[in-house]
Amino acid sequence: MTRHFLDIHRLEASDLRAILDDAHARKQARKGWPQGRADADAPGRDRVLAMIFEKNSTRTRFSFDAAIRQLGGSSIIATASDMQLGRGEPVEDTARVLSRMVDAVMIRANDHEDVERFARVATVPVINGLTDRSHPCQILADLLTIEEHRGPVAGQTIAWIGDGNNVCHSFMHAAAKFGFHLNVACPAEYHPDLRDLAKGGEAVSLTSDPREAAERADVVVTDTWVSMGDKDYEARLHAFEAYQVDEALLDLAAPDAVFLHCLPAHRGEEVTDAVIDGPRSLVWDEAENRIHAQKAVLAWCFGG
Repeated sequence: MTRHFLDIHRLEASDLRAILDDAHARKQARKGWPQGRADADAPGRDRVLAMIFEKNSTRTRFSFDAAIRQLGGSSIIATASDMQLGRGEPVEDTARVLSRMVDAVMIRANDHEDVERFARVATVPVINGLTDRSHPCQILADLLTIEEHRGPVAGQTIAWIGDGNNVCHSFMHAAAKFGFHLNVACPAEYHPDLRDLAKGGEAVSLTSDPREAAERADVVVTDTWVSMGDKDYEARLHAFEAYQVDEALLDLAAPDAVFLHCLPAHRGEEVTDAVIDGPRSLVWDEAENRIHAQKAVLAWCFGG
């Protein structure tokens, strides 16, 4: 059976826990090694990962490329405009062709449904590298970071402050699977999708008050107020004005609380310099952990 990694809510909790444990182990096992050296077990040896980008990317592109190399494999990278996909070839036809040429496909797409359609006909693993609906790989890196600094994420309280976007959706999916509580604070007009809220069940609370969400939280997380493709820039700046994560808001959280941001950050909008550069910020560990988390995802897709 082909193992796709499309959304956190689709996987069994035991599989997700195994992926996260493998990410911890792989990071520990190569401490001090050059980035280009392959892992000792090299579960991706001789395998090729195709990466398709409809959206610009820094962390997803570099981390997946480094990840497959550290697993012993190689990558082919293309934007949709480089391919016949960008000229209207059906995604199903592209999926059938690439399944004959590579061992796995990572897609960073505008439309979540396109990734679903691709996976329905692909005979090799398909990984969701971000869509308008979800960003599951980012959340695994976030959870890896939290557990490195605060221990098991189960039982902790995470506060999501800002836009109810794709990253927020995947955090809600993860809350139910990993056993943590997620306080989501968004303006009413930018609440998360109710279908994704339902997948979090009782593990997720929704409010419009960022102070209420942050109070006594173990982790405070935010994201940019204007994501790629959003056209309502001015309206968003106005709506999110009260949702900036500054030191005063972070002080409402637990005394040893930490701050996360998936980047890129718009300093002075959703977060202040004092927070993102401060002692409670883990954003650089979080960015590095994209590599380790994605290596574990790839290894799981390859049957590890």
